[in-house]
Amino acid sequence: MDTKGHRRALGTLIAATVMTLAACGSSNTTSSGAATSNATNIGGNVTVWAVWSGTEQKNFQSVLDGFNSQTGVTAQFQSKGDQLPTVLGTAITGGAPPDVAILPQPGLLQDLVKKNALQPLDSFVGSTLSSQYASVWQKLASANGKTYGVYFKAANKSTVWYNVKSLTDAGITTPPATFDNLLTAMGTLQQAGTTPFAMCGGSGWTLTDWFENVYLRVAGVAKYNQLAAHTIPWTDPTVTTTFQTLAKIFGTDANMVGGKAGAVSTPFPDCVSQVFGPTPKAAMLYEADFVGSVIPTVNASLPAKTGYNFFPFPSVNGSPTSVVAGGDVAVMLKDTPQAEALIKYLASPAAGTIWAHLGGFTSPNKQVDRSVYPDDISRAAAKAVIDAGDNVAYDMSDQAPAAFGGTAGSGEWADLQTWVRNPTDISGIEAKLEADAVSAYGH
Repeated sequence: MDTKGHRRALGTLIAATVMTLAACGSSNTTSSGAATSNATNIGGNVTVWAVWSGTEQKNFQSVLDGFNSQTGVTAQFQSKGDQLPTVLGTAITGGAPPDVAILPQPGLLQDLVKKNALQPLDSFVGSTLSSQYASVWQKLASANGKTYGVYFKAANKSTVWYNVKSLTDAGITTPPATFDNLLTAMGTLQQAGTTPFAMCGGSGWTLTDWFENVYLRVAGVAKYNQLAAHTIPWTDPTVTTTFQTLAKIFGTDANMVGGKAGAVSTPFPDCVSQVFGPTPKAAMLYEADFVGSVIPTVNASLPAKTGYNFFPFPSVNGSPTSVVAGGDVAVMLKDTPQAEALIKYLASPAAGTIWAHLGGFTSPNKQVDRSVYPDDISRAAAKAVIDAGDNVAYDMSDQAPAAFGGTAGSGEWADLQTWVRNPTDISGIEAKLEADAVSAYGH
């Protein structure tokens, strides 16, 4: 769903302005930036497939227009929506894939590497990735010691959104920085007659995001990656600690709109209106940075920063600054000069600058100047991704087989909904998660 694309491109004038900004920004950041290497006019065409539609497609077209102005290459974009993995597989089998595809999940990249469908990128973009990106992004796009992708678009999934008035009316002037602070703030809100959280658990993927954020802070990046690969079981003691920590929120009906029943039945984005609608029912909502694009659709009169804002997901027992992230990775299926030029361009700060200026976008490239983001909230979300460095962990359920991490009504989504209904049964849910993981992963 296109929840992130509420801002509209402002036409060719803004596109031209942003391209100028990008060129200026790249000239004073690094002499090795990919933008300068793309200055040669090579002409020709390149085909690009991605899931993006609507406003996201329009904004990406502005990026492609900037690419054309630098290289003379015409990029022919096709939106494939959620069917991208299926249609891409069919095209590969038929011998007619696009030159470049932008994939929404690292698991799909790994599948395509196993099918020998992707071209390695190290020879022409490796130095850019090493100097301008945290190593986690290159690792996510690598297999067998080779780099096969460039992460162009990131999403910060460690953002807790709050109604500013609800917190200030309760006397809370500083957002909680630790989990203990969060529990204290929840108690303060209840004393003021305000329910702390709206939950979106009717959409099972939101519960996986809750688990992943607490698990990352309980267990650390290394263990997180092991659980994502299912090289440790879901009965590991770190999983138990994570559920015990989550139960401090989910275990008490008064903490959530509608109690446990409401928490597990309210889907995203209906939960957003419970915090930010004209008549708020709760003070806070956890979900990714795209919530910032949904809030104006439920309450256009609520101003950013003074009406709604977010704070980073709190640390647990002194855990370092960490971010659970999602992202879209560009891969090359045909090795042509035009395809190489586009991959170089997407890796550059120039490309990221164009979309960052238009909104609804976070670049993982450290050299995209934060001043180009359109507002303080998007700047803060981008800053958190960059500042986390290698303490960025990619969305765990997106790395899992779809049968476990990506299917409504089964696997992890259904298991976590079951747990929310009875959060005291930690050993039971761990056993169920482990059984479902073994079935899906095959080990």
